[in-house]
Amino acid sequence: MKQLVVDIGNTRIKAAIFGNDMLLKEFIFEDFNSFLEESKIQEFDHAIISSVTYTEDRLKELLDFEFLFLGSKTLLPFKNLYATPETLGVDRKAAVVGARTIFKDCPIIAIDLGSCITYDFMDVNDRYLGGAITPGLQMRLKAMNQLTARLPLVDLEQGIIPKFVGDSTVSCLRSGVYYGIQFEMKGFIQEYQEQYHGLKVIICGGDSKIFESLTKDHIFVIPNLVLHGLNRILSYNVNYQ
Repeated sequence: MKQLVVDIGNTRIKAAIFGNDMLLKEFIFEDFNSFLEESKIQEFDHAIISSVTYTEDRLKELLDFEFLFLGSKTLLPFKNLYATPETLGVDRKAAVVGARTIFKDCPIIAIDLGSCITYDFMDVNDRYLGGAITPGLQMRLKAMNQLTARLPLVDLEQGIIPKFVGDSTVSCLRSGVYYGIQFEMKGFIQEYQEQYHGLKVIICGGDSKIFESLTKDHIFVIPNLVLHGLNRILSYNVNYQ
């Protein structure tokens, strides 16, 4: 059985074909039309779509195949103890489910480095408790440029870890954002470790590769974690019927 999973984010569309829970193909699209053309030539039995930009009704108008739309009432393979479940982001649900597909019988935290950085925690009994949301890498860089009179808009150089002690305004901005996020993550992880023995951590999302240096025996970087989570949610709903 083949399954199509689609994650429509703020900037890109990520999709994959799974067969018997194995990732067979992975795709990244910069626009909806490119995804539309690709979906027409793929063979699959079931599909799931997670979207932060399109409603379910709009997608039904655009697509010619049936799909499960990940929403607030979708059946999930965990007990959701979030106080406001209707506001829990679809990407956060998928990330923590993806983490559980990789690590069983232990507390887990999924850290998704996207437009925002989300921390999502599940205990050893598959109870989702919540987490935290902070500004993402690009959001921090843009905020310092847009909310000040003189600070320039900079970006992190691909594959280059910034100097810790910046010696120019540009290098200070890069240092502040990069190490600010790194120390933030380390702080969150340490606090969770102290409260929950045996914690496993998975870092995912578009900016996750920038922080691969954090990889240790209990910290793993898996950029496409959300796709694995979507596949698990789809299988859970298909088997529940």
